[in-house]
Amino acid sequence: MCPSKMIVIVDYKAGNIKSVFNAFKKIGQDPVVSNSYQVLEEADAIVIPGVGAFGEGMKSLKEAGLIECLNEQVIGKKKPFLGICLGMQLLADCSLEMGEHEGLGWIGGTVKLIETGSTGLRVPHIGWNDVDFEKGNVLFDGFVEDPVFYFAHSYYFEVTNRDYVSSCCTHGITFSSSVQKDNIFGVQFHPEKSQSIGLKVLENFVKEAINSSGTCSG
Repeated sequence: MCPSKMIVIVDYKAGNIKSVFNAFKKIGQDPVVSNSYQVLEEADAIVIPGVGAFGEGMKSLKEAGLIECLNEQVIGKKKPFLGICLGMQLLADCSLEMGEHEGLGWIGGTVKLIETGSTGLRVPHIGWNDVDFEKGNVLFDGFVEDPVFYFAHSYYFEVTNRDYVSSCCTHGITFSSSVQKDNIFGVQFHPEKSQSIGLKVLENFVKEAINSSGTCSG
């Protein structure tokens, strides 16, 4: 097995890039933070983390000229992709956060505000919650029971095709906590803040990158 792959974390001014970088370092990787077209072309796998507003996130990707590049590398070349929190939401067709904003459209659906109704649960949803597996997902390979992860979000991804939902979480409503469509993965929770269980998710993503390429990067 290859000890390391070229994991590129997309630099688009998202707030938690450093913590995601440090998490990959903890599992023996040497990730690259970049918004360079050339660097993304060389990547074995691509990660978009993020906290903040959907509209600003898409605006930053567009201003950096990354939309076409990401489509080419992830949709065209089928490189393993992981979206974290806002990075998962950007996979949607659109978001209703502070207006309506177009997303990447890689997985059909809409990002909507969590509405907890009369439950008394607060929004944003911040803290530890268990997730329930919907189906097999390589990110959860080796997990013997439903795990607990750290969440911090006010909006959720309502996925059109439930076949792409790999786990769910309940906070007033039940929402998608992870998605998988071919080489595209997304998690609403923060693996980089979820201690050893979160690092296991990142390790499984790296294994997927190894299996998809079959060769070492260095």
